[in-house]
Amino acid sequence: MWQTFREAPLSARFGMITIALYLFVMVLAPILAPYGETDVVGRKFAPWGGEFLLGTDNLGRDMLSRLIYAARNTVGFALITTTLTFALGTFMGLLAATLGGWLDQAISRIVDVFISVPMLIFSLLLLTIFGTSIISVILIIAVLDSTRVFRLARAVAVDVTVQDFFEAAQARGESLWWLIRREVLPNVLPPLIAEFGLRFCFVFLVFSALSFLGLGIQPPTADWGSMVRDTATLITFGDVTPLLPAIAIAWLTVGVNFVVDWKLHQASGLKS
Repeated sequence: MWQTFREAPLSARFGMITIALYLFVMVLAPILAPYGETDVVGRKFAPWGGEFLLGTDNLGRDMLSRLIYAARNTVGFALITTTLTFALGTFMGLLAATLGGWLDQAISRIVDVFISVPMLIFSLLLLTIFGTSIISVILIIAVLDSTRVFRLARAVAVDVTVQDFFEAAQARGESLWWLIRREVLPNVLPPLIAEFGLRFCFVFLVFSALSFLGLGIQPPTADWGSMVRDTATLITFGDVTPLLPAIAIAWLTVGVNFVVDWKLHQASGLKS
């Protein structure tokens, strides 16, 4: 790991340090936070400094503690959702490309219908129907976003299924699961790994946007999107407190994208 870090360009190092820092905060949130996640510890909108390093929010909760706990909630839920997204989208994409025929066409046309509707609007509609529990948010975003992963997985897998080694494995009578696991998946991993980083950023931003609109992670759970909404009125008074969770969102997004760009560059085979 240290050798990989040393060989990485400066931008990728910045991204890896950023990801490591966020993971560190996620794991040690109860230790790092000076107060509890939902504790009301002072008057509302207390200024920075003194007892409260970054002031308090609209209910008198410590902003620093909320920011730290929000790292665990926002990033953790986004990571779970992205994992489910890829498990579903990659499996369906590889299955459709390997089998082909009517199954491939049926899945592809269903995916086209889902993709034709903007994801945020579709998410808002489904959350209105099924409720705004965290389970509903995770499942809805995972299902909708898996359509994008399906398109990529199918596209790269189709190129593999026309290769001689794949046809030779079919001629040997290998099972469907063996073909997917041993012949197709290893040859499509690099673009899928890079896409995982991009999808994580997208899911992470969708989570924050839904929370800002009041349909994502629900109070009193700390979340960067809802924290921006709760403190937005301070902007009119020249207070930069609402920018803190926004900066936390932007910083992680940029860091992950730096690492993804580096991995894509490696997968492309380019030397410079």
